Amino acid sequence: MSITVTWLGHGCWSIKTEAATLLLDPFLDDSPTAPIKADQAEADFILVSHGHFDHVADAAKIALRTGAAVVANFEICEWLSKQQGVQKTEPMNLGGGIAAPFGRIEMTLAHHSSQLPDGAYGGNPGGFLLTLGEKRLYFACDTALFDEMARFQGVDLAVLPIGDRFTMGPAAALQAVQMIAPKFVAPAHYNTWPPIAQDVHAWAKAVRQQTDAAPLVVQPGESFNID
Repeated sequence: MSITVTWLGHGCWSIKTEAATLLLDPFLDDSPTAPIKADQAEADFILVSHGHFDHVADAAKIALRTGAAVVANFEICEWLSKQQGVQKTEPMNLGGGIAAPFGRIEMTLAHHSSQLPDGAYGGNPGGFLLTLGEKRLYFACDTALFDEMARFQGVDLAVLPIGDRFTMGPAAALQAVQMIAPKFVAPAHYNTWPPIAQDVHAWAKAVRQQTDAAPLVVQPGESFNID
């Protein structure tokens, strides 16, 4: 199975397989770095890691336009359904998983917060472990470094935040790469605004020098394949 992964800026990713297109943490219309707007986004499934505006902002409008099912924790699914009119949701919680036409989705632990844009409780923040055919992709989403990341050791791709201030910074993300030992690693959640600006190429150089993982640094709108 060939998997095409496209960074859409900040924490938003498109993951396309032969069976489905997944959209993670859609923040497009108000993002200063997104290469497309919400009305251009494709999705069969929308994954939402937590309730912050810069991760859930466009989930409802894309779901309503495309008919995509939203996969998120129970509280976010309830909010999207009752407050935003989303018809199809797949509620879950940390440590749980669901089967999907393209493989399996597991919601993983994350150390962060999760208030929804209107102030409602957003449940526990999380990340996602995707099993797509024989490939495993780990999206840490917004999180601090934590020891349990070691359980994802050997994934084909790890996507880690490096922006600092609100998530792991470059040094902690490098430690995460050392713990996880993925084949490939891609940075996220950086350079959207000045408070999370980072030298991504310096980080990628450290990854190459201090780990066996191959860093994949792309600009918003660019893609890479996991074959």
